[in-house]
Amino acid sequence: MPGIDECLLEAMRLPGARGAALVDWTSGLALGTVGEFPGGDHEAAAAEAAEVARLTAEQRAFTPDDGGGDADPPVEDLIISNRDSYHVLRFVPTSFDSSVFLHVWLARPDGNLALARIRLGEMAGRLVLG
Repeated sequence: MPGIDECLLEAMRLPGARGAALVDWTSGLALGTVGEFPGGDHEAAAAEAAEVARLTAEQRAFTPDDGGGDADPPVEDLIISNRDSYHVLRFVPTSFDSSVFLHVWLARPDGNLALARIRLGEMAGRLVLG
């Protein structure tokens, strides 16, 4: 079972990966980062991504109809695209009350959203926090 560093390095092996981070969406703090991020500031990118994640996770319109489990985040992932890149935010389910997500920044010409979603889901399931 990989820890934070191993998980982020694995994320960087995704096609088109430019940067990866594990972020706490309640505090906006990056628990780990690798690669580059827009503007060159990992902490600012983490805080901004956390704000988007928090706003999404707290909206009832985006929660499962079955109410979901208390242990799992209400949203699986978010995809944000712009002219030159994709940002994929994958919420990480844990056995304790957590609020973390994996954030991967992909270059649009080389990135593969389907593969990124599958691999990030696998990584989130294996990630060991603590």
